[in-house]
Amino acid sequence: MGDSVALTNGTIVLPDRLVNDQALVVADGVIVDLVEIAQIPPTAKQIDVGGRLIAPGLVDIHIHGARGHTFNEPTAEAFTRITQTTAANGITSLLATTATDDIENLVSCLDFTAKWMQEARSGSTILGAHVEGPYFNVRQAGAQDPAHIRNPDDGTPALLLTHHSIIRILTFAPELPGAKALTEQLKALGIVAAAGHSNAKEEEVLPLIDRGLSHMIHMWSAQSTTVREGPWRKPGLLEVSLTDERLTGEIIADGKHLPPTLMKLAYKCLGAERLCAVSDATSGAGLPDGSRFRMGGLEYEVHDGVGMLFDRTAFAGSTTLLNQMLPILINDVGIPLVAAVRMASLTPAQVIGMAKRKGSLEVGKDADIAIFNADFTTWQVYIAGQRVLSTEPVS
Repeated sequence: MGDSVALTNGTIVLPDRLVNDQALVVADGVIVDLVEIAQIPPTAKQIDVGGRLIAPGLVDIHIHGARGHTFNEPTAEAFTRITQTTAANGITSLLATTATDDIENLVSCLDFTAKWMQEARSGSTILGAHVEGPYFNVRQAGAQDPAHIRNPDDGTPALLLTHHSIIRILTFAPELPGAKALTEQLKALGIVAAAGHSNAKEEEVLPLIDRGLSHMIHMWSAQSTTVREGPWRKPGLLEVSLTDERLTGEIIADGKHLPPTLMKLAYKCLGAERLCAVSDATSGAGLPDGSRFRMGGLEYEVHDGVGMLFDRTAFAGSTTLLNQMLPILINDVGIPLVAAVRMASLTPAQVIGMAKRKGSLEVGKDADIAIFNADFTTWQVYIAGQRVLSTEPVS
């Protein structure tokens, strides 16, 4: 196997169970075996992880930025700062997520993302882009810039879709003019059609699910719910998200956007196989309370550990990275460790069609590995078998 490494003395997190007293063997950038200690190849360098968790590298499919920068900035400085910050926190893969902005700038961001992906980088691997907006219902704008919100029948999707090869998810409001045609186009291109920032009723959503809509972003956040029309109750996007088994969904598990009861409900309805944990982290992630940050053309503030509008009427994305959400899912929501890790690794990889390479510690997959302390801070991180972070001296 050439120069191989065996990670020992840890609890290995597999998609369906925890494994102890075995070693994870890595060579040439991929996982090559899971073996008993006595079966470790004699040529392998053994690394004792000191009883820590050996987990798959986390996969964040909805992250806007960190430490003062966003993916709406098509610059090497922004992309480097974000991806090095996330890699240091055990997020080995992500989607560069844009927020509603001027179409020309969004196209520039996609163009830069495509160029970035052509070269090997030292931080988290960018697997593609998640285009969140600008095709939203202005009444559910949340922190999205209303000045740039538009309908998908205005011809601009064609400009964005010139980069269809790197777009993994495109999120829009199902009730808007042109949404049906956009759904069909995204499905034909192999892009995940996702719903969000919407006031849609069930009757407006179901026809799009029939056409290929398959994912719901940040459940309960900027998402319509049941309304009354006379004596009739009309379900909204939320109720469809919780009940339609054709859909996958997301929760922002920062302990701010949703109380534990709602996260428990999402988990009960979707399970770890269809529910993703996402950070929805903004450029405020990693900044102290009181810091101001920008997303798109608007400015916000870090307040009480979360992004906020200055008038406190809405959240403005989270300031918590994905690894920091795992203790909340496990301790506050009561989700088993294996399931919580799956929600932040294998399930999001499956949503974007990358599960053959990413998201779990299985033979043949990329050796993207996060070794976590008990509180899910990182001890060591490997991307494609290369150590990108170590808090221990390197021998």
